[in-house]
Amino acid sequence: MSIDAREIQEAREVAQEVLRLLADVERHLKSARNWGFYDMMRGGFFSSLIKHGKIDKAEALLIRVGDKLRQLQKELSDVYISLDAQVKISGFERFMDIAFDNIISDWMVQSKIHDSLRQVQQLRTDVREVLANLDRLEREQRN
Repeated sequence: MSIDAREIQEAREVAQEVLRLLADVERHLKSARNWGFYDMMRGGFFSSLIKHGKIDKAEALLIRVGDKLRQLQKELSDVYISLDAQVKISGFERFMDIAFDNIISDWMVQSKIHDSLRQVQQLRTDVREVLANLDRLEREQRN
């Protein structure tokens, strides 16, 4: 089974783009988490708005991540590698958090931010593993 080096490179480029997008998602989620801590301690309406602005940016990036993951899965099929990954970030209760700004709603949103961060970090690990497999495949092709 001979695999074109170009196919490996195309898959690698898409995987690296997924990693860049996931790093941006993670940065926005960490910022939302930090604003969430502030919101729980002494924040209010404005800290909730800022926190949800960060969440909105992360969610918009996750749409792009989903598109790139589908593209990556297609590219990987060309080199006989599979990736069973998808973006499954659950929604955030924005209205409840802003309208009923209290420790319970803040804690619920904070919990979802933490869950989302764990999912993003796991997806980054999976994509890094794919890149390692692509490197191995490229070395085998050269030998």
